Amino acid sequence: MTKIIFMGTPDFAVPVLQKLIADPSISIEAVVTQPDRKVGRKHILTPTPVKKAAVAADLNVLQPEKLRTSEELETLINMDIDLLITAAYGQILPNSLLEAPRLGAINVHASLLPKLRGGAPIHYALIEGHKEAGVTIMYMAEKLDAGDMLSQSAIPIEEEDNVGTLFEKLSIVGADLLVETLPAILDGSIGAVPQNEAEVTFARNISREQERIDWNKSARAIFNHVRGMNPFPSSFTTFEGGNWKIWEVVESFEETTAPAGTIVSVDQTIRVAAGDGKTVDIKVFQPAGKQRMTTSDYLRGSGKNLEAGKRLGE
Repeated sequence: MTKIIFMGTPDFAVPVLQKLIADPSISIEAVVTQPDRKVGRKHILTPTPVKKAAVAADLNVLQPEKLRTSEELETLINMDIDLLITAAYGQILPNSLLEAPRLGAINVHASLLPKLRGGAPIHYALIEGHKEAGVTIMYMAEKLDAGDMLSQSAIPIEEEDNVGTLFEKLSIVGADLLVETLPAILDGSIGAVPQNEAEVTFARNISREQERIDWNKSARAIFNHVRGMNPFPSSFTTFEGGNWKIWEVVESFEETTAPAGTIVSVDQTIRVAAGDGKTVDIKVFQPAGKQRMTTSDYLRGSGKNLEAGKRLGE
């Protein structure tokens, strides 16, 4: 029986955990996840997706606020385990924990390393216009996402993909890849490949300012930006003193000489000038103080007086 600790937090990590639960040769000694957080307008205290899955399987769950300074850290270090497995846990692990398991610690990372080290690789794969995304199984090092690589699997990024769809696809890819890779890790037959430091790029957590749409960019870059923020954290632009959350745009390919950010037409959709002389159509958005809606519904209702010539982002 292989004894492991699993550490993960969001939906991405749930299929990985479920694959491990289903393996009769694996004993999950503990599941570590982030603390319950208040969610929504009613601030309802909500467990993480990983906690929900772990509780449903009657597993031991630990939720330290700050692992490095917690009592739980010593408990984990002193567990007699073979392997530590993480998938989007959300905290950097100290060396003392990484070195405790007999076979070390491995991570399921949602990028094709060494590209996109960091906490938001799926977002950046879309924002930067990558043609493919993927998952890397890697040994963990104290330096973030810098460990030697054990296996990789890539999938194409489709035109209709956004963060939500890509998260779902890669969570399955990651779970399957871990199951395929695990036997060779356990029997010591796998070879680890160091990352090429010359090819490293980073995907640091998205800041509030990064969510803002820059209309001076090309139509394609704006399209990639919006889908790289959908459904979370969402992109936005300013309009007449308020913020519009922009959920979906498409490239219209109509050319214009209007300044970037100018609304060039409001016929069934809100068409906006980009910085390269092309345009994008806003398809789904959330006007300030209102619910999420299609632009066609908005233009038939509260936005029926919206006029071309006005500018977004000012």
